[in-house]
Amino acid sequence: MDTSRTPDAAFADLPDFPFAPHYVEVDDGDGGTLRVHHLDEGPADAAPVLLMHGEPSWSFLYRHVIPPLVAAGHRVIAPDLVGFGRSDKPTSVDDYTYARHVEWMRQALFDRLDLRAITFFGQDWGGLVGLRLVAAEPDRFARVAIGNTGLPTGHGAPSEAFLAWQRFSQETETFPVGQIINGGCTTDLAPEVIAAYDAPFPDEAAKAGARIFPALVPTSPDDPAAPDNQAAWAVLERFEKPFLLAFSDADPITGGGDAVFRERVPGAADQDHVTIEGGGHFLQEDRGAELGRVLVDFIARTG
Repeated sequence: MDTSRTPDAAFADLPDFPFAPHYVEVDDGDGGTLRVHHLDEGPADAAPVLLMHGEPSWSFLYRHVIPPLVAAGHRVIAPDLVGFGRSDKPTSVDDYTYARHVEWMRQALFDRLDLRAITFFGQDWGGLVGLRLVAAEPDRFARVAIGNTGLPTGHGAPSEAFLAWQRFSQETETFPVGQIINGGCTTDLAPEVIAAYDAPFPDEAAKAGARIFPALVPTSPDDPAAPDNQAAWAVLERFEKPFLLAFSDADPITGGGDAVFRERVPGAADQDHVTIEGGGHFLQEDRGAELGRVLVDFIARTG
């Protein structure tokens, strides 16, 4: 497996991002290893809050979510998915599968970091990968929160907004990561913030993971990931630990996607679910500090 690694210099002087990098190595599934980056903030002996990003962002997305959690005494772990941020980037789209993303994160978070008593929050692909981890080892998790994400099995038609995004990702000659994220926000991002989202991707070859991600979302029951997601749903339908929905009100991709979790996950019953007003698809960017406080309150009342 051929990989690239973005030089450290690309991450110098990012706005509002004073966090030190941390790394673990995982088996790549092809006879080699991959270096996986994560942030690790707050007291090392505190129960971890795991924040997982999606497509095509990286842990920079959580820079405003982390401070309220750390101020409340929590340890925060925010990994970069393989192919994103400071993590290694396989250069062929064929190296990326849904199953591999789950396995790479399982190794990093469970085998290497051995996280337990986890409070999880995932958005976009952070939810698609993270919820599979919850289903794989539910005893490691104390509570779960999600926003603007799902766990698709290929049953039911995807939205036209998602299909348009999927077509764009596969057909566009250049993949403008920073501008894509800007377009998924209700706020107009500053040039230096857009540049920070572009920073992990010095050229188009580094964007193989970002390009292929939309095509890996199961959109039919015949998708290779559909059976694994169905099996994960079977676990979530028995998950009784606190399960919070914190979707935003202005996301055309996942709008209404919280309903299925309200209906099917026992732990979602009787929770004070939250609608993040004024947040687009990337609610962490639009309402990051607010989301951080939502998670602090969620932990406090379910502790």
